[in-house]
Amino acid sequence: MKIAYTGLDLPAGKIKHRDEIFTALVEKFQPAKVSPYYFELLPDDYEAAAAIAIHGDEILELLIPDLEKVESRLSRADDPGEKQVLEKCRAWLEEGKPVCDLPLDERERSAVRALGLPSFTPTVLYDDPSPDPARVCRDALAAAGMMFFYTVGKQEVHAWLTATNSPAVECAGRIHSDLARGFIRAEIIGFREMMTAHNLQDARSKNLTRLVERDYPVPEESILDIRFSV
Repeated sequence: MKIAYTGLDLPAGKIKHRDEIFTALVEKFQPAKVSPYYFELLPDDYEAAAAIAIHGDEILELLIPDLEKVESRLSRADDPGEKQVLEKCRAWLEEGKPVCDLPLDERERSAVRALGLPSFTPTVLYDDPSPDPARVCRDALAAAGMMFFYTVGKQEVHAWLTATNSPAVECAGRIHSDLARGFIRAEIIGFREMMTAHNLQDARSKNLTRLVERDYPVPEESILDIRFSV
């Protein structure tokens, strides 16, 4: 996940996610391979980012170009519905607020998304110019509506990033496209339940796992084992 930042004293480049769940799973399974998640911090690169972290004093640097873009489009728009949502965006931006925080229905969100406004990207503001990088990563994760799930075993413990409440088949696709293509079921267990068992087989014997269908929304802190056939 790429996080753009402005006006903050942060280390540019990749940063390992400080993930207590992942650490606990690694300690438990002692795998041959570990695959933690790395965020990437990018100074001022809004277009590439999934989230933006910005110092409050620098917010106009983000908002003014968006306001100019909205006003330019508004001067050429003919559709009443488009004009209405553009007016909402303009008023919101003039109040010094990023568009990502503007309440919009799905039709309005689609229209705003087409404009390519950087402040439509989930944005987190900071008063402290030197926030903890781990906190910035957590805040960006929450603002973007993202979460982690995990795969575990003696071979590897792996942290996977996905949208919150992603369906099981989408999580399978994050691991490998073949798992989504041949998806049969996902076996799922919560982190806390996993920590009470020796391994997945023991968890099954204790009825701590459950099999779910492809559209099942995967909760946060879940461990998945995908059953598939290709």
